[in-house]
Amino acid sequence: MFCAISGTVPEEPVVSKISGHLFEKRLIEKHIKDTGKDPVTGAGTTVDELMVVKNNTNLKPRPSPATSIPGLLGLLQNEWDAVMLEQHSLRQHLQNTRQELSHALYQHDGAVRVIARLKKERDEARSALESAVRAPPAPVPEPVEAPPDMANGKRAAENGTEGGGKRAKAGITDDIIEVLTTTSAELSKGRRKRPMPAGLASAGTIEQYGLLSSHPLHKTSEGGITAIDLSPSSEDIVASAGRDHTVQIYDRAQGRKVGELTGHSKRVTDAKFLGHQDLMVTTSADKTSRLWAVDGDAYKCKAVLSDHSGEVVGVALHPTNKYFITASADRSWAFYDLDSMLCMAQLTSPTIDSAYSSVALHPDGQILGTGTDDAVVHVWETRSQNNVAKFETKANAPVTGISFSENGYFLATAAGDSVKLWDLRKLKNIKTIVPYENGAPVTSVKFDNSGQYLAVGGMDARIYGVKQEWQLLSTLSDLPQKGQHSVLSCTWNKPATKLFVGSVDHNLRVFGPPAS
Repeated sequence: MFCAISGTVPEEPVVSKISGHLFEKRLIEKHIKDTGKDPVTGAGTTVDELMVVKNNTNLKPRPSPATSIPGLLGLLQNEWDAVMLEQHSLRQHLQNTRQELSHALYQHDGAVRVIARLKKERDEARSALESAVRAPPAPVPEPVEAPPDMANGKRAAENGTEGGGKRAKAGITDDIIEVLTTTSAELSKGRRKRPMPAGLASAGTIEQYGLLSSHPLHKTSEGGITAIDLSPSSEDIVASAGRDHTVQIYDRAQGRKVGELTGHSKRVTDAKFLGHQDLMVTTSADKTSRLWAVDGDAYKCKAVLSDHSGEVVGVALHPTNKYFITASADRSWAFYDLDSMLCMAQLTSPTIDSAYSSVALHPDGQILGTGTDDAVVHVWETRSQNNVAKFETKANAPVTGISFSENGYFLATAAGDSVKLWDLRKLKNIKTIVPYENGAPVTSVKFDNSGQYLAVGGMDARIYGVKQEWQLLSTLSDLPQKGQHSVLSCTWNKPATKLFVGSVDHNLRVFGPPAS
C-alpha cells in the first residue's frame, strides 16, 4: 500500500473515511490544514474524518531498490565493499598501534635503565657525602717544619721550594684534621639544641624593612662595594671591600671611618674579620690575599699570600677562626693556617676546567662549596680535599654567590637570573627562585645567622622567608641602578634586624624596620 500523495510506503498510515484513499499522516494533515480538501477527490474534509491504520513498526518498509532482484544485488555489493574497506582500515590501525606500543615499550625500558643508573649514582654520592662528614680522618704526610719570617709585610723565602720558587705545601696535618673533625662533630651535635639569636626579627618585622642610613665609604670614581663583614665584637663596626682597591672600616655608632686597608693593586673581592676586630684577611683581583692586624691605631699588612696565579675571588673562614680557605680563578682553592700564616694545602682538580667565581664554608667547617664560571657548584670535604658532590645550576653565567644555611641542610646558590636552593641531605634542588621578570642577574645570596631568612641581591635587595615556604617578605628598592645591577653584596646582623647592602656606587646602605 502506498501513500496517495508521496507514492511511498507510509510510516504512519491513515485512511480517509470519505474517499477511502491511504495517506501518510503528516502529509495529509498538512494538506487539509492548508486547503481543507481531499487531495484526490477535491471534496471538503477534516482531520477528524481520517482513520489511523495499525502498522508493525518493527518492520521497516523496503527501499525502492530492494523491491527487485537487481536492486538487491546492488545493495549486497555495496554492503560488501563497505565491509572490505572497513576491514582494511582496521588492519592499518592495528599495525600502527602495534608499532606505537613497541616504541613505547622500548622507551620505557630505556627510561627504567637510566633511572636505575641515576639512583645508583645518587646513592653513591650520598654515601660519599656522609662518609666525608662521619668517617675518621685519613692519614697525611708529616708536615715540614718551616715557620715563616715576616719582613715588610711579605713572607720571606723558605728553604724548601717548588719549581718556580714556591714553597712546597706541607699538607693538612693530623693535628689540624683532629681540630676540624672535633669542631664539626661538636657543632653538628649541638645544632638542634642551639637557641635562636636573642631578639630575632619576626616575619612581620622583615616586611617593614626600609632604608635606615647610607654611608659614602669609597671613592666615587671607582664605586662598588664587593663584600661586607661585621666585626664579631660589635655590629656597628663594618668592613666594606671596594673596587677602589681598598677596605674601609666604619664605625656606625661614631659615624666615622676608623680604619683603611690599602695595599692591593686591583679591586678587593672579599674581606673577613678573623675572629676579632683587630685581625682581617682580604682577597683581591691582583692574585694575592693579605693578612692585616691592628698596629697602634691603624691596620698594617702582616703577610702577603701569593700562592694563587689568578684572581682570588673570595675567602671562607673556619668556625674555629684558626683556618681560612681562598678560591681563585686559577681553578684552585687553598687551605691556610692562621697561626703560621702558611698555605698548608692547595688543590687543583683535573676534572674542573673552569675558573672559580665564589666560595663558602659550611657552618660546621667540614664542607666547602665552590662556584665556577660554568655555573657548577662543587662540594668538597675539607679534611681529605675530596670532591664529594656537584650541583649544576644550568645557568649560562658564573655562580656569583654561595651561602650555607645555619641549619646545616640548605645551600643557596646564585647564577644567572635565578637562585637555587639545594638540600644537602638529598643532594637535589628543592626550590628555584627567579626574582626578576626581566631576567636581570642575581649577584649575591646570604642566609641570616638563624637560617630563617634569605637575602637576595640583584636589581634590588629582596628577603625571602624559609619557614614561609620561600615566599617574598620584603623588597628593598632604595638603591642606585647601573644597567641591570644594583646590589653587589649583602650581610645580616645576628638577630636579622638589619641588612647591610653594598651597591654599585660608593655607599654602604643599612636597611631595617623603622625606629620605634
